[in-house]
Amino acid sequence: MLNWDDPIAAVKGRAPDTTDAPRTPAPEGRPQPAAPEAAREPAQPAPTADTAAPAPAEQTAGAPATRETDTLQPGAIPTPADLKPVNPDDKRVINGLTDINQLAPFKYPWAWEYFLNANKNHWTPLDINMNQDVHDYHHKLTVEERHVYENVLSYLTTSDILAMRNIGLAVMEKMSAPELQIYQARQVYEESLHTWTYQHCIESIGLDQGEIYNRYRVVPEINHKIQIANRRLDSVLRPDIDLRDPDELANFVMAYLFFAAVFEGTWFYNGFSPIFALQRRGLMKGTAEQLQYIMRDEVLHASFGLRVVKQIIKEENITLDPKAVREMWDEAEAAEAAYARFLLPDPILGYSAEQHIEQFRFIANRRARKLDLEEPFPGAENALPWLDEQANLRKEKNFFETRVTEYQTGGALSWD
Repeated sequence: MLNWDDPIAAVKGRAPDTTDAPRTPAPEGRPQPAAPEAAREPAQPAPTADTAAPAPAEQTAGAPATRETDTLQPGAIPTPADLKPVNPDDKRVINGLTDINQLAPFKYPWAWEYFLNANKNHWTPLDINMNQDVHDYHHKLTVEERHVYENVLSYLTTSDILAMRNIGLAVMEKMSAPELQIYQARQVYEESLHTWTYQHCIESIGLDQGEIYNRYRVVPEINHKIQIANRRLDSVLRPDIDLRDPDELANFVMAYLFFAAVFEGTWFYNGFSPIFALQRRGLMKGTAEQLQYIMRDEVLHASFGLRVVKQIIKEENITLDPKAVREMWDEAEAAEAAYARFLLPDPILGYSAEQHIEQFRFIANRRARKLDLEEPFPGAENALPWLDEQANLRKEKNFFETRVTEYQTGGALSWD
């Protein structure tokens, strides 16, 4: 069984080869190509104290850095002899100087495993039959249950676009190891697929798209969560950001931590559970199955993000500000509690606002432990013990009612 909080934990014994590969010699009798004329500079006499060249000026912030593995002088035309093989030990998550276009040797083989694993959870919303959901919504759901269903979709549609923009525009271009960027490119695709899924549910049910999509602007409890995420995103979505600056770096790490631990790691998790509560009672099963596939992606996103944050903390020798982390969790909890009480002013059968809030705290503790941080909500209990099983995709399917979308990976979810 895969552990979806750390699905790559089983990958061991794949340490990358960090030795420089020897350059292949030219075949016997074939001369090596001559260096370009520009590279054949006459030898210069060693500088004396009177003629020593001045020290180079400090590199301008944002200017391209010279790569540690290159031997080129500024302005020279590169030749194969000028470039050393990439040493994976020189790679870094951010502020790295190795060739971003060369995938291997890996320094972060776990990132490549995330990419391979993600590709085994592939589907489209058209694979899942929504006919019963149409009937359930119009003929079986109560007014309170329709309120829950509509507002869950309203929140999720906006949230996945935010998650896509965060990874695609604010995070991915700051990574300096290609194996990280490749998984994040897959993540951008998945967020787009999730948005399509919500749109497909809205269209299938026949909801008013303009009204559903606009709720995040007019419902304060939804808008507040979106504005918290927008504030974090805007703080790092700037062309002048310089991650060599300690303050900028600390802010970037906190923004990445927020999206991994809170936005995707807890808010999304709680965003799905009201629909799973309906599914337990045999209602809206098509929508719930769509969300089961999305949940697999989101748990990987959260797990990957937390692992990247942990790696940055190690490489850049950062200590997270305990006050900033505490404020992040408190703000997230207050926003989630307000949202839960708007979503569930009165309980629906099998689900209440109090359960929703307690489950947020329980999952928040789980995310904090992944970073070896203090649990933000000690003593929080698993308010939805059925949720892990409910999210399990390994269920009997009627061949004539649904397409076979089961893949070899992740037949069962294990949240620890």
